[in-house]
Amino acid sequence: MLNKKIGRREILRMGFITAAAALIYPRKTIASVNSQISERKLTIYNIHSDEYVETVYWQDDHYIPDALAKINYIFRDRTTGKIKDIHPDLLDLLFEVQQKLGYHKPIHIVSGYRTPRANAYLKKTTKGVAWNSLHMYGKAVDIRLPGNSLNSVRRVATELRQGGVGYYPHSNFVHLDTGSIRYWQG
Repeated sequence: MLNKKIGRREILRMGFITAAAALIYPRKTIASVNSQISERKLTIYNIHSDEYVETVYWQDDHYIPDALAKINYIFRDRTTGKIKDIHPDLLDLLFEVQQKLGYHKPIHIVSGYRTPRANAYLKKTTKGVAWNSLHMYGKAVDIRLPGNSLNSVRRVATELRQGGVGYYPHSNFVHLDTGSIRYWQG
């Protein structure tokens, strides 16, 4: 549930766009998570907008379009408010990280979706931002899991081998993406 109200029409609009994506995205098997799990739930807190969502986004072998729409909204570009479909594989990666760590609190998002313009600005003003960042494609997120060290989040994500893992101890976040498997420290 969002802590700031979103109108029914807004949810329906986002849900319509997301419904098609939920049907066509390839489903990745989460091999290391117990195959008996019938639902995947995420609680996500956006540190910049002070909003959170707690939702079951996958149930009985299907992604749930309304839940994906709520997550897309929380991940929106913080400078423009533009919304992009967040790739389900990224959500599954977040789910698996929290499962491996036994984490049941909100995942704090430092940076989710970025428009190309927002990314270009960050590239000019911040060290370590990629020109073709996967943030622009809904395939990357920068997170914190309060109560867990960044190093433990990095370790678990690295062990999962499901994409890129960037460790940013001085900026207090871990970058996760669903691109090629690679690791770095910023």
